Amino acid sequence: MDLPDELSPERVAELHAAGEIELVDIREPHEREAGHVAGSRHMELSRISQEAGSLDRERPLVLYCRMGGRSGMALQAFKASGYDAHNMEGGLLAWVEKGLPLEPEDGSVAEH
Repeated sequence: MDLPDELSPERVAELHAAGEIELVDIREPHEREAGHVAGSRHMELSRISQEAGSLDRERPLVLYCRMGGRSGMALQAFKASGYDAHNMEGGLLAWVEKGLPLEPEDGSVAEH
């Protein structure tokens, strides 16, 4: 699958629902607890280098954070390490703006 570096929240939702990507939330634990995409994996930005080996290199990886900045930085590191990595454009704020669901149902996007 040939995907651009930046994916819209709608495209991410579509690919995630089809099981075609590994969706990784790189925010801090308190941010994740406030609200996250159901079925996404949590891997704090500060721990990515230790945990990256547990990710499937055969599946496209889509990273997200609150607004897309932190995940954009992490994207470059994953690409440099040979991963088929992508960033969710606009982060979780854009996801919510598009009306896409969070877990828990009353979840919200925490301040950074």
